[in-house]
Amino acid sequence: MNQKVRFLSQAAVIAALYVVLTWAAASLGLASSAIQVRFSEALTILPFFTPAAVPGLFLGCLLANLLTGSALPDVLFGSIATLLGAVGTYLLSRPLRSGSCSGSRTGAWRKWLAPLPPIVSNTLIVPFILAYVYRFEGSILYFMATVGIGEIISCGVLGLLLLQLLTRYRKYIFPDGQ
Repeated sequence: MNQKVRFLSQAAVIAALYVVLTWAAASLGLASSAIQVRFSEALTILPFFTPAAVPGLFLGCLLANLLTGSALPDVLFGSIATLLGAVGTYLLSRPLRSGSCSGSRTGAWRKWLAPLPPIVSNTLIVPFILAYVYRFEGSILYFMATVGIGEIISCGVLGLLLLQLLTRYRKYIFPDGQ
């Protein structure tokens, strides 16, 4: 398959999955409030496997925020938070894909760090959206704690479970991502 077609296809599927999973979380009241547990945030580990996940996650977050009725600054800055997290996860995985860390103890630990960039970026950016765009009552530190907890559940727990599952099938799902 043509590399560009594969890249675009993977990005589009990831964006669509992000939208659907966010919509599911929104229907359960989990996608937008002080404590957010978006199932879609588990997908933020996908840049560990393929660079196509970076634009896919950004576009998916942008569309999901638009479709769930988020305010324009939330659409913009929430999507940027996801983009920064995706780029961070991709950069963490680059030495593994190039083979420079394969088999080393450093390389083995990188997969456990994959959810860290989206956790950090969302924990630092989203609280300001909650406080200044939606005017939720509470301090920035409180929102950092609540958003951080939601991100740890979404990216850390669910994302690492997804990473473990996809690692078994990576050569079939992401043949060019390695």
